[in-house]
Amino acid sequence: MSDVKEQMTKALEHLKQQRDELQVQLHLAKADAKDEWARLEAQWDAIKPRLEAAREEVGKTAESVGAALGMAIDELKKGYDRLRNRL
Repeated sequence: MSDVKEQMTKALEHLKQQRDELQVQLHLAKADAKDEWARLEAQWDAIKPRLEAAREEVGKTAESVGAALGMAIDELKKGYDRLRNRL
């Protein structure tokens, strides 16, 4: 009987340890996700006015400006995808 009690105690201790570790990992993941979101928001804030200006100037802007904006949009999209995959 004591063996069973000892095994259950060990199993409970192991589960508690796993639970505690997962709780820490979830907390860190939340912090990482918040950091990533803040970085992406800064990119969004930087690119949004340029996109709006480019939209107004369609046909007048140089191809290089369009290419640069395309790269910035791509980077932002990839960042959103990375964040979505983390969640």
